Amino acid sequence: MKTLGANTIRVYHVDADADHSGCMSAFADAGIYTLIDMDSFDTYILPNNPWWNQTQFDAYSKVMDAFEKYDNLLGLFVGNEIIAMNNQSLAAPYIKASARDLKAYRDSKGYRKIPIGYSATDIAELRPMIQDYLTCGGNASENIDFYGLNSYQWCDPTDYQTSGYSNLEEQAKNFPVPIFFSETGCNKPGPRLFEDQASIFGPSMVNDWSGAIIYEWIEESNNYGLISYGPKVDATVTGTNIDGGYTRAGKPTPVSPDFSNLSKQWATATPTGVARSNYDATSVSTRACPTSTASGWLVNGNVALPSLGETLTGSSYSSAPSATGTANPSASETQNAVGGSKEIAGMGAGLVGVMMFFTFWL
Repeated sequence: MKTLGANTIRVYHVDADADHSGCMSAFADAGIYTLIDMDSFDTYILPNNPWWNQTQFDAYSKVMDAFEKYDNLLGLFVGNEIIAMNNQSLAAPYIKASARDLKAYRDSKGYRKIPIGYSATDIAELRPMIQDYLTCGGNASENIDFYGLNSYQWCDPTDYQTSGYSNLEEQAKNFPVPIFFSETGCNKPGPRLFEDQASIFGPSMVNDWSGAIIYEWIEESNNYGLISYGPKVDATVTGTNIDGGYTRAGKPTPVSPDFSNLSKQWATATPTGVARSNYDATSVSTRACPTSTASGWLVNGNVALPSLGETLTGSSYSSAPSATGTANPSASETQNAVGGSKEIAGMGAGLVGVMMFFTFWL
């Protein structure tokens, strides 16, 4: 990862009972930060019949307890692609409620202000609503601290305009919290050239976007890996460090040409960012809470958030006193090459994405 040029990794599922000190120390020695997902396949917020209960809270807070001591913990995710279809937006208040309760827990424990955020599916009809809703209302104790977008629009060969990245930039201008690509790296038709990195870290997007996580580290059946730990074997083969036909330990071998293509892109990137001394908080814009739309956004304004233990029992929420506003879907663009959650087929428990990140928070 250090050879590649990564300075941050994302880990999707972790064992909160395990000792991660050796791993976190090795990453720290290599100058690598970590972004950790707190949910699991057993505890994530359901999109169609959402609830947020004590069992979920306890599991998420246990992950926080396990990692808060490490200085190179960059942030924690409360969810990944919970809303993957345009009729699942009623789950959004539960995402926000989980952020509220985990931030309150963090503060009650006296932990540093570890950023807590969300990783969203790239749905053109809902993209501005989701990111605006999770940062609207003016209550920092409820809003997410960062927003990640899983986008596979840029499929080489393409360009900034054709790919739809110009639309992503337009919707991210002056965003009130750090926004970055929490997954990217389309492999259709292949090979991956990663030419989007020049736009993300260049003048077109660098003032608003804070980096990109490339999906993913280990080569698996979806062919998104940057390295492999050995040749593929039959999926029925079992053994130490073998899962789903792929070896998951040993000496990493770069996947060609993807590894070298990404390394070259990052080697030539020269993002400047904004120095803290030059940062003007008035330059960012607090988003208005979106109203419901015919295209699928069902949460009307700044609704009251569910309390811990509450389950969705209807199709609407009552409004709470606060500013409301409207948000419109983006213009036509390249359809996301990887539908919501499809890219995680065959995902192993140790899955990571690698990232070049240049904005430091808190």
